[in-house]
Amino acid sequence: MGLIVGITWTLTALILFAGLAVALSSDGIQTFDAAIRLSIHRWASPTLTELAQKVTVLGSVTFLGATFVIAIAGFLIAGWRESAVALTWTMAGAVLLENGMKYAFHRVRPEPFFGTEPDTYSFPSGHALFSLCFYCVLANVFAGRIQGGFARAAIWTVTGALIAAIGVSRVYLGVHYPTDVIGGYLAAAFWLGASASIRSLRNMQKEEE
Repeated sequence: MGLIVGITWTLTALILFAGLAVALSSDGIQTFDAAIRLSIHRWASPTLTELAQKVTVLGSVTFLGATFVIAIAGFLIAGWRESAVALTWTMAGAVLLENGMKYAFHRVRPEPFFGTEPDTYSFPSGHALFSLCFYCVLANVFAGRIQGGFARAAIWTVTGALIAAIGVSRVYLGVHYPTDVIGGYLAAAFWLGASASIRSLRNMQKEEE
């Protein structure tokens, strides 16, 4: 991602997130959240509930934390130091963003459809933020080392589907409003864009030296 593209991406995500955050308490957002929650809940079934509970684990702190350790170890063994640094930087920033914003907005969670209500605040969704950051970095690392265009497209397609499924699972289970998930994705997009812009700027500075 070039510097101009990175900055444009970052600013766009920031503006959209800010607009969503400002509108959280509006009647329009509340109507939107209620309508989407009800629409998704109408599809509820024991099979879908079991599937959602399994999918949502893939975006949990516990699962991603363990996978992060494995990924970092694998990158270092393979000699991919820059990839290890990028993943560490990205996830450290994601954790700070998620915690800071949850306590800044203090949005109370909706009544869950299935399971128990998490102890943390609702906006933005940590599952959405963490999964987009983590899986996009992994996809970028592996897609960048594959020659075939079809294989790269397949990696990004699977990654996108997985991230979307995790977000939908949070709304299906009722532990998040749809705008929580959207907010999580926008926050992640902002951070990924900012990180890419910083890397591009540093690379430009190195080339000038």
